[in-house]
Amino acid sequence: MTAQGHPADDDAAGSIGPTDPSRVNTIFVGSVPFEVTTLRRASQLVIENGMQKRGVSIRLANAFCVARAAEDAEYDRLLNGPGINFPDGTPVVWAMRIQSANGPKPERVRGPSLFEEVIDIGRASTSRHFLLGTTAETLNLLESKIQARYPGTVIAGRHAPEFGPVDDKFVTEAAIIIESSKTDIVWIALGSPKQDFASVQLAKAVGRPCIGVGAAFDFMAGTAREAPPWMQRNGLEWIYRFATEPRRLWSRYTIGNVQFVRSIARHQLLRK
Repeated sequence: MTAQGHPADDDAAGSIGPTDPSRVNTIFVGSVPFEVTTLRRASQLVIENGMQKRGVSIRLANAFCVARAAEDAEYDRLLNGPGINFPDGTPVVWAMRIQSANGPKPERVRGPSLFEEVIDIGRASTSRHFLLGTTAETLNLLESKIQARYPGTVIAGRHAPEFGPVDDKFVTEAAIIIESSKTDIVWIALGSPKQDFASVQLAKAVGRPCIGVGAAFDFMAGTAREAPPWMQRNGLEWIYRFATEPRRLWSRYTIGNVQFVRSIARHQLLRK
């Protein structure tokens, strides 16, 4: 493990990756391989991995992640290592569709939508869910909202970790709590890239699919507001989020967008 508490090698990332025979349908955006799928198929894959007790890291990656990978070799190795990258971001999907004009049509797998879809359809198989991230207050609200909206959902456990790096202490403490819950699926809401490093470490430690879903907890709990559906559909969600949190997100949506385009252009030239 590195000094930052990140995995030092690729095989810490889980049991299924882009090079696995079952994960061959990928398209690169910049240096990052993304799964060509739909929200429904992605949801079914999560449930299948949970029921089969597969320790797989699942990342909901967007333009920020592609830009970050271009500047951070460790993060790039993680996204290219074992695990699954779903395209959570309209610009990423657009870039994928340009490359697959005559092939399968990639669809966006938005983190909050995947979270709700899996919880909903997972009730039929009594999937057990673990909630990791945010605060104890948000998790209380979240569980209440889940039970009201999707009656019968099994919340196996929850954990609001102290703020800090994804180090040995973090992983050990979280793994003990997760394993004792006998959960099928682990949802992680710590923000990128932290949640992606956490999903890698925990998938290996607990042998369950671990999915980083960003602001999904806050959105369903009602502690943060989502962009209107029409903005989500038209790739304008980033404008809404930037307007609500300009100080925190200005570099992500200014410098980050430039880096995203530059990464795509550079890697397209390298592949020619």
